[in-house]
This record gives sequence, C-alpha cells and structure tokens, in this order.
Amino acid sequence: MKMRLALLGLLIGFCTLPWSVPVYAQGGAGAGTSPAQQQTSPPPPQQSSQPKILSPRAANVRPGEPYHRPTEKEKLRSWAFISFGPYPFIAAAVAGGVQQANDSAPEWGQGWDAYGVRVASNFGINLVTQTTRYGMAAVFHEDTLYYRCECSGFGHRLEHALISTVTARRGDDGHRTFSFASLAAPYAGGEVAALSWYPSRYDAMDGFRIGNYNLAVQAGLNVALEFIYGGPHTFLGRHHVPVLSNATGSNQQ
Repeated sequence: MKMRLALLGLLIGFCTLPWSVPVYAQGGAGAGTSPAQQQTSPPPPQQSSQPKILSPRAANVRPGEPYHRPTEKEKLRSWAFISFGPYPFIAAAVAGGVQQANDSAPEWGQGWDAYGVRVASNFGINLVTQTTRYGMAAVFHEDTLYYRCECSGFGHRLEHALISTVTARRGDDGHRTFSFASLAAPYAGGEVAALSWYPSRYDAMDGFRIGNYNLAVQAGLNVALEFIYGGPHTFLGRHHVPVLSNATGSNQQ
C-alpha cells in the first residue's frame, strides 16, 4: 500500500510538471509612452526567447546588486519549481539508480517496479523537504533562496556556499541569519520517509540518518550553484558548454 501511494505521488508530480515555471521571470516594459519618448529613450535590451530555467533555488541576481526581498508570489513559484520542475525528477531518477545498485532498501527488491518505488521515494523526500522549508520560512519571515557570494577566492566562496545551507536572509536589508527552517527541512524529509513509506523496520533513527544525507545533498546543491552553473562567475557562465549551458541558463545572465 505504501508503495502504491508513493507511485501515485510521483504520477501527480508528473501531471503538475507543466505548471512549474522558471524562478523570477522578468516582467515586460510598460506601455503608453509618447512618440518623442520612444525616440529619445534607448531601446530595451531584447530578452532571449529561451525561458530562463536557471537554478531551482538561486535568486536571479548578480553579486553586488542591491537586495530586493522576494514577494510571496515569487517564493511560491520558487517552491513549485524546485518541487515539481525538471531538477527534482532528474535527481530522484539518479538517486534511485544508485539505490537500486546498492539494493537499498532490500525489501523493495529489484526490477523496474522496485526502481519506480525508489524514484518515487526520493521525489517524496524532496517534496517534503522543500514544502517544510517553504512553510517554516514563511512563518519565520525568512528568504531561503540561494544568493551567490560577492567575495572572490575558492575558499571564501566554498565557505559561503556551505554556510548558506543553514542560513537565510531576513528583513528588508536582507541580513543573513541562522535559519531553523533550512536546518530542519532535510530532517523532516528523512523522518517522514522513514516513518511513512519505508519498510516497517525503519524508525526515527533511520530517518535522522536519511536527514543527514539530505542535508549533505542540500549543501552540495549550493556548491554547484556557486561554482558550476547559474551565474556569470560559474564554470558554465565563463565557458559555454553546448546543451549544459543552455539547460542551466548559465549563459543567459
């Protein structure tokens, strides 16, 4: 029964995939300008026809730009993208393959049906994680999007990426503070999985262990956002790699 529910959740996720939208879509220019204004004003830069997929958690701003607190609508769209967009499905499929190779959990067996259960399980863990982060951040008035480091140097940028895993921005000035929502969300995903759809031998300690792995995944994602893709000072931002740069939006900022 637990496996059927997990597979049903995955099916619902696929059905809602078209609804997920890129984070922080740019608005169009205003209308109603006079001919004289149209002649003297420089033409606005043309936007790429390709949608900005960018990264699932990073704010679409360059380092050094003034902080603008995201609206509730923008936060909701960010949650929808990281919960039902292409990234969580890809990550769940890859993690499911690793678990299948390691035969974890062995009660699920092998074969395509077992692989589907593992993919659905990983998708569910991410959904619980992101929903918990979104809900708790709303309660504590936190901005848990990832903001790339304004510093330079590998060590400083790595430190920023790792610290951002358990911190958030708060207030109109966007000062950084410890985020209970960011810390608790990965463990919420692990506990719900262990106590809900994992085999009955799993308990709260197993959920805590899964939460540790989940937290490490969140930290790894921040490191990828800082160094690999999604910004002008990332690897794919400086070196255009066909397919990869287009898929991540690194060549569009």
